[in-house]
Amino acid sequence: MSGAEKPGEASADLQYSEVEQELRANVRALVAARSPQSSVLARTESAEPVDTGLWRALGTELGVTGLAVPERWGGAGAGWRETAVVLEELGRAAAAVPYLGSCVLATTALLAAGDTGLLPAVASGELVAALAVPFATAPGGPFPGGPGGVVAGPDGLRGSVGRVADARTAEVLLVPALTAGGSPGLWAVRGATVAPVVSLDMTRPLADLRFDGVQGQLLAEGPQAVQAVQAALTTGAALLASEQLGVAEWALETTLGYVKTRHQFGRPVGSFQAVKHRLADLWVAVTQLRAVARYAADTVAVGSPDAPVAASVAQAFASQVAVTAAEEAVQLHGGIGFTWEHPAHLYLKRAKSASIALGTADRHRSLLAGLVDLPFPVQEQQA
Repeated sequence: MSGAEKPGEASADLQYSEVEQELRANVRALVAARSPQSSVLARTESAEPVDTGLWRALGTELGVTGLAVPERWGGAGAGWRETAVVLEELGRAAAAVPYLGSCVLATTALLAAGDTGLLPAVASGELVAALAVPFATAPGGPFPGGPGGVVAGPDGLRGSVGRVADARTAEVLLVPALTAGGSPGLWAVRGATVAPVVSLDMTRPLADLRFDGVQGQLLAEGPQAVQAVQAALTTGAALLASEQLGVAEWALETTLGYVKTRHQFGRPVGSFQAVKHRLADLWVAVTQLRAVARYAADTVAVGSPDAPVAASVAQAFASQVAVTAAEEAVQLHGGIGFTWEHPAHLYLKRAKSASIALGTADRHRSLLAGLVDLPFPVQEQQA
């Protein structure tokens, strides 16, 4: 943070710093060496789609699994802007690691809950944690748990949660639940029943969770528990835009490279006006997405009160751009783009799945209406 900035105010400069650029280069090199696209494709057809080797390397070799955790709790003492850079590169590679679930959602919840017992292991990457809420849950909604969810009683936690991201690899689950008296709480739980489900995005498997009297450690209760869950969802939505940016950048750059070398009628495909216009429009959209994603990451990094607005703006915009970029990649690659052997389908599925994750674009537009006090449209009365 520069001397001109005040705590809680977004940065005046959203450009990538030299440190962030170096971080990007290191993550890109590691991912290219440890998880090339051929291995990602092969892993999606196996029983273990998550790349545990890459995950260990991110923690032990680069130390990027705890970027937002203070050094006194075993982290790197950096921030969410640096975390967003890592997410860009993981999105660019469609990497199958639980980074969003453990290093963003769960880490934010632990920080907000004030828990220091689990943070060192989560920050090092030795312990994978997941926030036990449906992956489609948007910020700003009611506290999860209670009837239809998870309830905490004298005999432990009981109930179920469907379609939780990164739960298959998580060793500890952070479970929002209501007590019998209706008080919200956040529990750290081990030993839940995990049932894998068929996921659209094969690089980010989902799972259904069931709790049958499982005992847990209470991390926060009352307003602090509510704040911890909301902080996790807001930060997750804000930083998911950086992952979507990486997906869109890969799609644009790969497609540009292809249409420059693929010839039809004796000319590069990219020389045709219709193709040039489509890619020019996409370049503009990706450039705009970069600014939106950077601002969203910066607001959560500095604790700006504008973070909920920035997160919803980012998700309202990023979802469509990432999906469009991936669709253009599939279409403009022609026949090869529709094959299983080409990685374009991985990015399309990641983009479609991310467009639902942590709130759809429509859901975030609805949230924005309340956040910025937009009046509901007034319908004219018919005579």
